[in-house]
Amino acid sequence: MGHKGDDTKARLLDAARDLAESGGYYRAGLNHIIAESGAPRGSVYFHFPGGKDQLIGEALARSGQDIARLISGVQSPTADGYVTTLIEMLADRLEESAWTKGCPVATVALDVASSNGAIQRACSAAYASWEQALRDRLAGYGRADADELATTVLALVEGALILARTHRSREPLARARHAVTRLL
Repeated sequence: MGHKGDDTKARLLDAARDLAESGGYYRAGLNHIIAESGAPRGSVYFHFPGGKDQLIGEALARSGQDIARLISGVQSPTADGYVTTLIEMLADRLEESAWTKGCPVATVALDVASSNGAIQRACSAAYASWEQALRDRLAGYGRADADELATTVLALVEGALILARTHRSREPLARARHAVTRLL
């Protein structure tokens, strides 16, 4: 595939990511993705012969990788400083998006993970990669309970992101940050 094809595929994936994160699986319809990306209609099935599920699945995978890199890349000399910085970065991301971009997976997971196996697997893989990144970082701080803490931190942050998006307020994330630092 040439540069033009790579660019078209990337535009489709970016549009699918943005639409799915802000509006869920159903808001990310193929017509919306095509309009948002500016890609020709035929490009969708050329790049994604599996249709919408393949496109959304790959978009979720890219989003998952981005967040896993964010989780892994935060630098702090302490575990509580690490989690505080991570939550602040996620809060900034949400607020800067006018409260539309909390978690790139949650909206889709809530829409169809119980009824669409391919999308459920993509959501599960993204969450598993984030949990692993948290586990690795917490273990690096000498936490013997890194497995349990990774799940707890992820659950607290995910819930706080949904509440923050709903209330259009950073307060739920601040409360989650305080709760996590007490755990650490």
